[in-house]
Amino acid sequence: MEQETIRAAMEMAKPTVCVIGAGGAGSNIVSWIKTKGISGGKLIAVNTDAAHLGISKADRRILIGPKLTQGRGCGGYAEKGMQATRESLSEIVREVQGSNIIFLCAGLGGGTGTGAIQILADELKRATGALVVGVVTLPFAVERFRYTMAKEALLGLQKSCDTVVAIDNNRLTRVAGNLPLQQALGVANELVGQFIKGTTETITTASLINIDFADLTAIMEGRGLAAIGVGYNDGIDRIEQSTRMALDTQLLDVKDMSMAHGALVHVTGGDDITLEEVTRAGELVTRSLPQDVRIVWGARVDPAMKGKARVMVVLTGVESTFGETKIAQAPVQEEKKKRFLGMF
Repeated sequence: MEQETIRAAMEMAKPTVCVIGAGGAGSNIVSWIKTKGISGGKLIAVNTDAAHLGISKADRRILIGPKLTQGRGCGGYAEKGMQATRESLSEIVREVQGSNIIFLCAGLGGGTGTGAIQILADELKRATGALVVGVVTLPFAVERFRYTMAKEALLGLQKSCDTVVAIDNNRLTRVAGNLPLQQALGVANELVGQFIKGTTETITTASLINIDFADLTAIMEGRGLAAIGVGYNDGIDRIEQSTRMALDTQLLDVKDMSMAHGALVHVTGGDDITLEEVTRAGELVTRSLPQDVRIVWGARVDPAMKGKARVMVVLTGVESTFGETKIAQAPVQEEKKKRFLGMF
């Protein structure tokens, strides 16, 4: 009886997670997560493009704004994406009721994703009271119309989401090297997918080191903008090299890393990874940031990662130079580029 009571309490305490991918890029991210498999999270794809939605993989697919767009998309107009989302909002709200954490994924600069994510961030926070985390990719600076639209949307999302994790394609090209465009965009989607999948499973399922929901809330609730970095290594000092790479290759230009309010450190390794190694990753990040920065860390074992390590570091409450005039930046070392691309 006592064990049953404990199990029931554990089940009640387990946070529920919902992931919504909006538009083409957002739906692609959800499809990637669905293909890889995720424990403890519900996957929803929403789109105005019926053809793209038809090939998307998700637990639930919702065609938004069917009366407005006839399933033909938004033509790149964010305002139309907003209207389409409002048309189908009640259906989406029903799907996320009871969620403790809602991840909203989109590529900013297009019509559906840019419009939908702004409406969803506002309305779902109000309707559910959940922790709302936006996870977005930002367009290349040469895409002037999309770039301007993304800049405006990002500013708005920082107010309506608790945290917005942003990956800047301009920064990604410096790290990923001379990848073909389509492959580079795939890398961005995969990074978002890895972040969401890893965080969700480390919160909701038994892990080497679990992330406590209350701790995650403490570093992400009302924190505005966040940057993400990821490192990979398969050498003897795999953890140290991976952690340093994650800190050095943040995929958003941050004005001052030391001004971050919080940090999430997520370590993935094979079944040969030790607690000492995982602790080392936490220590390295702790030493790199001021003493008052709250750091939350977790770790999962992936048998396919034997002899390897992947470290993801998310810095919350940062300020970025995205959208500002850029100064010349030092090129990323070729060895770091190779290590980064080794993850994909």
